Amino acid sequence: MNINWHDLLTALALVLIIEGLLPFTLPEKVKEVHRRLQQVPNSNLRMMGLVSVIAGLVLLYIV
Repeated sequence: MNINWHDLLTALALVLIIEGLLPFTLPEKVKEVHRRLQQVPNSNLRMMGLVSVIAGLVLLYIV
């Protein structure tokens, strides 16, 4: 398996840009979301994470 480092680093850069947009533009809203997340049960957070991972894998497979 040959890794295309350029594509991998491009994908990582895009993730960092997208992840940084909300804290940069709406820091108070991000803090509020973090406060609310403290109330969500761990099982629900794990399920949201699993759904996100599966959606990403499906998208990656399609592309």
